[in-house]
Amino acid sequence: MIIKNQILGFTLGLALFGAVMPATAQAQTYTTLNDPLGVNGTYPGGISGNNIVGGYYDSSGNVHGFLYNGSTYTTLDDPLGVNATYANGISGNNIVGYYTGSDTFHGFLYDGSTYTTLDDPLGVNGTSIAGVDGTNIVGFYRDSSYNINGFLYDGSTYTILNDPLGVGFTVANGIDGTNIVGDYQDSSGNIHGFLYKGSTYTTLDDPLGVNGTYPAGISGNHIVGTYYDSFNIVHGFLYDGSTYTTLDDPLGVNGTNPTGISGTNIVGYYYDDSGNVHGFETSIITQTKVALGPVLFLSNGTVQVGVTGLAGQSCTIQVSTNLVNWDFLTNTTSGQFIDPFAANCPSRFYRALMP
Repeated sequence: MIIKNQILGFTLGLALFGAVMPATAQAQTYTTLNDPLGVNGTYPGGISGNNIVGGYYDSSGNVHGFLYNGSTYTTLDDPLGVNATYANGISGNNIVGYYTGSDTFHGFLYDGSTYTTLDDPLGVNGTSIAGVDGTNIVGFYRDSSYNINGFLYDGSTYTILNDPLGVGFTVANGIDGTNIVGDYQDSSGNIHGFLYKGSTYTTLDDPLGVNGTYPAGISGNHIVGTYYDSFNIVHGFLYDGSTYTTLDDPLGVNGTNPTGISGTNIVGYYYDDSGNVHGFETSIITQTKVALGPVLFLSNGTVQVGVTGLAGQSCTIQVSTNLVNWDFLTNTTSGQFIDPFAANCPSRFYRALMP
């Protein structure tokens, strides 16, 4: 249960207010995603609506892309991907990723019928596409000196994306509108995330990511990705613009890697206790902020307390005389509740718990 507390109390008729509010979003349940052909691992890479794309390893260790529509897995193989095809992102009917040919890796765009190779002109040693939103595509390339640079492709022009602090490399991983996320390596070899808003790069560091922060996807104000903790264990994170929330699939005892987000839906993959890789889908819920008050002392000795912010949801009202021990009073979906025992107590405190 996620607890959202709004505490209100009164002593001798004086209303006293206090509030304890946790993070604005939390992960919900996790659903495992396994491509039936992915006997050696399923790796979701992106999501758009109900459609999920990614890659899987078959029984021979070959890598194929996939599209999952909620009921059916469809294999995606670029005809030029003689060694591997991996789908990283999806937006509407457009799917992007990379394939490895006989020479190096190349980006591709698949519109449901045709695969089109997308190679940054400067990426003579490889181009990889990571994210798409409409006709805008992001990824990275390796230049003639094998330096790694991010890029934005708008359908006609490739634009370099290099975080000013990214002296080692810059990689663009996700895009939503004009907002782009990715990661860079600084002059000391440390990895940081970034958010690029068309002109300004903002560093993103999960406080627990002492060994690196890697944003992977963005949707609205929400960013998902991974961080490495002090033991170099990988965890997922959700960032809402102010708070980092860790996302760990309960089955991912050896690591959780969120890779994409669309609205409130998040996809990625985890490593189980045997080191096997499985995909997952989860969602986030936005917490409802419930307020208690005002307090009305009725003529029959009872107390009526107002409740706002429920919007038809149910909450549990608990009561205390000391703010330490709490007892159940009632459940309510309305804008108020009655405490019939308040007249017998010199002080009384209430809190609302949302499921």
